[in-house]
Amino acid sequence: MDLHLYGGPKSRAFRVIWMLEELGLDYQHSLAAPRSDEVMALNGSGKIPVLVVDGTAISDSTAILTFLADRTGQLTFPAGSLDRARQDGWTQLINDEFDSVLWTASRHSFALPEEYRLPEVKDSLKWEFSQSAARLSDTFEGPFLMGEAMTIADILLTHCLGWAVVAKFPDAGPKLTAYRDRMRKRPAYIRALGSAM
Repeated sequence: MDLHLYGGPKSRAFRVIWMLEELGLDYQHSLAAPRSDEVMALNGSGKIPVLVVDGTAISDSTAILTFLADRTGQLTFPAGSLDRARQDGWTQLINDEFDSVLWTASRHSFALPEEYRLPEVKDSLKWEFSQSAARLSDTFEGPFLMGEAMTIADILLTHCLGWAVVAKFPDAGPKLTAYRDRMRKRPAYIRALGSAM
């Protein structure tokens, strides 16, 4: 596969960098900003990341991770299996209850035009995050969300838990913090950080 990733590492593009490193795939990387000319030419929404695969652009970090996992048969369970349904359930939960809350807080911090920002909404978002983290901690057994097998859901959750620290959200609790710190020691994560410098 010919792979070219667009998007800076201080964004959801980091998830894709980490995935590519976990898979050991060769890729090109352009530190393109959202709504830059090169991104707009590939994705009409102007959002990053965008991964161009053999000349075809794929947008949305979760869609990209899913494609790469399905194409390589790694960090996923087979489509149509019960394990895959459970994995997809984790993926959707993380997007719904962690990513969306963090992104809404970001929008009201810097992404929206200033006149549309409502900073006071962030208190309720932090409460939602804490509730979701507590529920997840109650059911999380580890070492990964799917037990012994790491999947793309772990990349998403680890990224969100790190994002929460940067966004000054409440601590996710000892169990999820230990999980996050353990995941960030993975060699592929460390390589992804290095490639992002």
